[in-house]
Amino acid sequence: MKISICITVRDEEKSVAALLTSLLNQSLKPFEIVVVDGGSTDKTLQIVRHFAKKSKLIKMMSEPGSIAHGRNVSIEVARGDIIVTTDAGCVTKRTWLEKIITPLKHKTVGLVAGFYDMPYDNSLQEAARVYLGVVPQRFDPTTFLPSARSVAFRKSVWESVGGFNEKLDKGGEDTEFFFKCVKKNVKIVRVEEARVVWKELENMVVKDITKKFFIYAKGDGQAGIWWHPSKQFSSHNIKISLVFLRYIAGLILLGFGLFNPPLLTILSILFCLYLIFPIWKWRDVIQDLKPRLLLPVIQIISDIQVMRGFLSGTFQK
Repeated sequence: MKISICITVRDEEKSVAALLTSLLNQSLKPFEIVVVDGGSTDKTLQIVRHFAKKSKLIKMMSEPGSIAHGRNVSIEVARGDIIVTTDAGCVTKRTWLEKIITPLKHKTVGLVAGFYDMPYDNSLQEAARVYLGVVPQRFDPTTFLPSARSVAFRKSVWESVGGFNEKLDKGGEDTEFFFKCVKKNVKIVRVEEARVVWKELENMVVKDITKKFFIYAKGDGQAGIWWHPSKQFSSHNIKISLVFLRYIAGLILLGFGLFNPPLLTILSILFCLYLIFPIWKWRDVIQDLKPRLLLPVIQIISDIQVMRGFLSGTFQK
């Protein structure tokens, strides 16, 4: 197998060096590392050029455009028959490449989903991570949805599904890509041990977390995936619809409660239970008191931004 690691970056001067260093230090060496810059205005290009001078494995090109466009360009120019992707903001573990491509030795396997760790620096980040990604306690080897930050697939699979959708300008391109793979009956293997460290969370403050919720939901709205064969009734868009329904029901109760005060009492009780629910739901993941108490706050922020992002993405299709 000839392995090409394909990544796209833009304005990642703070993280790209750590990513490239980890890729060059893999226990299994790739055939090449293709880096496509999507139009950086910081020092990202200079840093990548510096690494390219030190290692002939790194091939670099500049191609302004969206994340999806950068992914497609990097894969198109790649010379390997096996494509492996990760993202800036991540650091790969030393055996990541070796573990993630192993199932592809079987010709029936078309795609391998790796996993990721989400380290955090404070209570806010600890609480937010259960909303932004999948924690190990919730990893399901039968239904886990692949993420472009840790995945490997045959180039022929990319060609057969038509690549990444470049109409999705901000995010959701990987979700839709993997959805198309499922629809094409591509055999997917999930390998929890093939991990990268998603370090972006460590630098997040409230504004960053809020923006991330919005971007993810906007991508879901643009992708328009309602029924997912793997997730079924737990697809992203069905979950988002339930968020809308909860708040619409709350507003209806509030309206009637203005003329029937006992309904306001019922609404208050339901709202309190809603705030308590995430504390109970994540009790096996988060034990410390402070991040547990932040979960209701993150829940409300997530709800608002998810509804805003989803509407934005839906109307921008």
